[in-house]
Amino acid sequence: MTSPTRVLVLNSGSSSLKYQLLDMRDSSRLAVGLVERIGEQTSRIEHTCLTGGDTREHTGPIADHDAALKAVAEELTRDGLGLDSPELAAIGHRVVHGGMFFTEPTVIDDAVLTEIERLIPVAPLHNPANLTGIRTARALRPDLPQVAVFDTAFHTTMPEPAARYAIDPKIADRHRIRRYGFHGTSHAYVSRQTARLLGKDPSEVNVIVLHLGNGASASAVEKGRCVDTSMGLTPLEGLVMGTRSGDLDPAVIFHLARVGDMSMDEIDTLLNKRSGLFGLCGDNDMREIRRRIDEGDEEAALAFDIYIHRIKKYIGAYYAVLGTVDAVAFTAGVGENAAPVREAAIAGLTGLGLAVDPERNAVRGGGPRLISPESARVAVAVVPTDEELEIATQTYALVGKNN
Repeated sequence: MTSPTRVLVLNSGSSSLKYQLLDMRDSSRLAVGLVERIGEQTSRIEHTCLTGGDTREHTGPIADHDAALKAVAEELTRDGLGLDSPELAAIGHRVVHGGMFFTEPTVIDDAVLTEIERLIPVAPLHNPANLTGIRTARALRPDLPQVAVFDTAFHTTMPEPAARYAIDPKIADRHRIRRYGFHGTSHAYVSRQTARLLGKDPSEVNVIVLHLGNGASASAVEKGRCVDTSMGLTPLEGLVMGTRSGDLDPAVIFHLARVGDMSMDEIDTLLNKRSGLFGLCGDNDMREIRRRIDEGDEEAALAFDIYIHRIKKYIGAYYAVLGTVDAVAFTAGVGENAAPVREAAIAGLTGLGLAVDPERNAVRGGGPRLISPESARVAVAVVPTDEELEIATQTYALVGKNN
């Protein structure tokens, strides 16, 4: 009897459940889907069976994550891909915050769940939802290996000077305050794919990865290991994002509380949900911002310039951290699709060996590709990210090793 080769990847949000079923023999996708607005009367599930090309959509109340996962199981069963299939090897769960305790993918047991719960204070928006998905999946398939893959794990290789904030270490350690970083599965995947694009092993190259989506982060990857990243204790630090401010003088918070008479909850909402591009110009969709710029909108143009300025600062900073750079890689929704962002972020950096070829940069879609001129000292690349494949790969490798 052959070993099972399928992995179901679950990404549980507070009111959503994204999923993909992959066959690890060739890393092919068998089914993908999304359940959104969980807990509402207008819940919606969209399921696509990629072996037959059939897409189904249903709307109606889905009370909770337990009901959502059961609905997903029913859709998979209709396609002959059910959770009871003997070909299912494991379920891989995205978990946003693993602290310093989890430095690699981990088979989930009660002790692991307890530790993820302990990290809720530093990930109050994400870890509770991740836990809900894990508990639901374990209840449905208690016999099946369930693996947690942590967004923070790739960044646990950061040296202490990069990971520590300059505050009393006793207070920092007591409250787990340090720079953890996020989007780790994306940074790990993209840095490896960039090395492959250059025809080298990850241990031979230094890469600056720019994960630019609605959430955005940068990382400095030295010979396959993260040595710095832009997000910190939470995903708020770093680059300008869709609705998050990124780097900010901490005294702004005190000022808003004292002078603006704002509560901590109001300030939290401002910085996480009403700042970034949205706060600057009222839009967090880069396509709409570029359209407005083309029409002469000065507010949108300023928002774009602030966004680009922050990216340039991190490219320069991480160039200094790494000493030598082999490539800068753009990824995620904006990084992969917004040619003007890539052009603007690299403009003026020829002294660092960085340049963009306009014709190469204008190409849309496709796999990993170089957009720098042949003569460029440092490669500039577009590398589509694949966090689900990364989670599935890590899950399957761990299950196979344990077996």
